[in-house]
Parts: sequence; structure tokens; C-alpha cells
Amino acid sequence: MKKVLITGGAGFLGSHLCDRFIKEGYHVIAMDNLITGRLENIEHLFKLENFEFYHHDVSKFIHVPGDLDYILHFASPASPIDYLKIPIQTLKVGSLGIHNCLGLAKAKKARVLIASTSEVYGDPMVHPQTEDYWGNVNPIGPRGVYDEAKRFQEAMTMAYHRFHGVETRIVRIFNTYGPRMRLNDGRVLPAFIGQALRGEDLTVFGDGSQTRSFCFIDDLVEGIYRLLLSDYVEPVNIGNPDEISIGDFAEEIVKLTGTDQKVIYKDLPKDDPKQRQPEISKAKEILGWEPKVSRQEGLKVTYEYFKSLSEEELYDKDHYNFDKYIIR
Repeated sequence: MKKVLITGGAGFLGSHLCDRFIKEGYHVIAMDNLITGRLENIEHLFKLENFEFYHHDVSKFIHVPGDLDYILHFASPASPIDYLKIPIQTLKVGSLGIHNCLGLAKAKKARVLIASTSEVYGDPMVHPQTEDYWGNVNPIGPRGVYDEAKRFQEAMTMAYHRFHGVETRIVRIFNTYGPRMRLNDGRVLPAFIGQALRGEDLTVFGDGSQTRSFCFIDDLVEGIYRLLLSDYVEPVNIGNPDEISIGDFAEEIVKLTGTDQKVIYKDLPKDDPKQRQPEISKAKEILGWEPKVSRQEGLKVTYEYFKSLSEEELYDKDHYNFDKYIIR
């Protein structure tokens, strides 16, 4: 039985990856410090003999006994609310955390896949975004703590590959959604659905013309799984190129939820990307991958999940006690 370590394993993406690797017959070790991850996302796996959970911060030294075949580094705050509240930890997990994971991979002779992001493209001047575009990022802006952490993470990964011969893979993840997203994490899709469920007006930042492209979690996990097992070393975009404006998306959510709230407009946050659409020809060619789940199908599943949440989760806009973790 092959063994895989998934950092950030109690998070939205990480927990779905745990499920997939369990299904494929792996021994799975999930590692998470639970700053933004939730044990509820993986509690259904605790009874399994081939699943372990390590409550640990990857920014500190990592020890995993025995052999290890794969490491998936998915530990990082990923939403604006999170990384603006805990900017230092965001930078540390993208620097010290990846250094520790790559060191462990070198010691164990394991293959490592890192979760990068479309945010490495910043507010892009190329559309759609291709992997050979270097990006337009403000390193000292409020979003820089996340954007630059991911860009550094890619650079460190390629350095370990070139200098130490570590087997590495890099996935650039575009907007992803599905069950287990945190309702109040600041991202556009859960924000809209949460506002609709609470009977609030939907808030669009900017004039609504900026675009996003939403990929359902099952499609993303399939792409990541194929990339890990491929022979391709350089970054690969995984996302759904079905682009929609934020204004149109807000109207889509109003229709989905059957509510009669208004859509209101506020100022666009600093450095917020105006366009986001993956160019996925590389994923198609190398991995034989493309998304299968339409936005309409995926939104229905996601909406049903959010409707099942408790009233506490629905109304608590600051559900996590970040202060106990912040190192000032």
C-alpha cells in the first residue's frame, strides 16, 4: 500500500483529496494545524486503518516515520479573509512550509505536488491565462502575502527539482467550489450563497464586469490526481474555462436560491484581478483532462450543502478564533 502525506488535509481541497486517495487504496496521512481547516471535513475517515491525522504546523519541522511515496502540499490559507487576518502564517507556510515538505521529499525519495494558484498571475494582462505568462503581481499590496507566497513556493519547488533531483509537480488552481467550503471565508461563491440564505442583499465589489471561472471540486481532484501520476514537471493550469462576469454570477445565484434580494455594488478591493480564465490546453494534452461538471450541476450540489449547515454556521461571520494563532 503506497503512502501519501496531504498537508492542509482538513481543509476544503485537502479533505476531498484525502477521500480520493483513500478510494484509490492509499495509506493517507492528513496533516493540518486547524487554523482554517476543520476536523468535521475528515472525521468520517478516522475509523479507517489506512488513515492517520497529524495535528501539526508544516512551518515547523516535519517528521513522518517509515516510507513515504507522495507528498501533496495544500496547507495554506486561501481566502482573502484568512490571509489578510493571518498574513505572517500565510507567508510562512509558503516558504518554511514548502521548504520542510521538499526536505522531507528529498529524504524519503518521495514525489511532491504543490498547490499553486491562479493568483500567481495577479491582475493579468494576458487573457486567458497560460502557464508561460509570468503575471502582474503587486508584491507589497494586501494580496501580496498570498500571491508572493505561492510564487516563492513554485520557485523553491523548481530549485529542489533542478538542484536535488526531487520529483516535483505544480498545479495552478483556479476558482474551485463545492461541499465543505466555509460559508464565510470571503470568496465570491460562498459569500453570495451565504447572503442569499441569510436574506441579505448580494454584494458585488466593482461594477460587476470582472470575471471568474468556477471549477467543481470533483473535476479539480481528478486533474490533480492525474498530474501527480504524470511525468510533467512544469506548472499546469487546472480549472474550468467557462468564464462569467461577477454581475451575471450574482444574478445566477439569486435565480438558484429563489430569493428576491437586490444586488448592490461597492468599491473594488485593491489589486483585485479583473479577469480570471484558465487556458487548459496543456492539461488536455498532457493529462487527458478537462472539466466534466457544468456550473449549473455543481451549484445545485453546493447549494444543497450550504442549506444543510446549522444556523450557527450560517450567521457566524467570524467562526474561527484566529487571534489564538497569530504571531505578531
